[in-house]
Amino acid sequence: MSAVRNKISGSEYRRVLGHLPTGVTVLTAFLPDAAPTGMAANSVTSVSLDPPMILVCPAKASTTWPSIREAGQFCVNFMASHHADLSVRFAQRNVDRFAGVKWHPRPGGPALDDAIAWLQCQIYDEHDAGDHTVVIAEVIEIEASPEGAPLVFFKGKYGTFS
Repeated sequence: MSAVRNKISGSEYRRVLGHLPTGVTVLTAFLPDAAPTGMAANSVTSVSLDPPMILVCPAKASTTWPSIREAGQFCVNFMASHHADLSVRFAQRNVDRFAGVKWHPRPGGPALDDAIAWLQCQIYDEHDAGDHTVVIAEVIEIEASPEGAPLVFFKGKYGTFS
């Protein structure tokens, strides 16, 4: 199926879709040498209850996604309301994203200690989608903190709600 070509600019598309609040997550995994790797992601959503599956949409230009793909599994860390700076750090290139960040190992990757929920995922399938890749992952383990407010991205800004 080919995409319909239209004249919507990338900046206008981003502006309008910015009106849809999204949760903020960090995907983490372990490299073959057991070093942690991770990236910010807000294109994460539930796909299926049975079996439990999610999708994530990393940019094809991502320099981190190939390492996570190679690991074959990852941890989705749901960011808490006070994690805006951490989200920005995990979106940057050429920085030590884990410097000063407390985490503990999980089978899929590092679980950030201050996150409000964690999903352990196994990559199931990938699909080409323009300048991104749609990744379907099976959720293997779940956990959520009994407290905490989520970090939300809306109209280009971070916020939260209670």
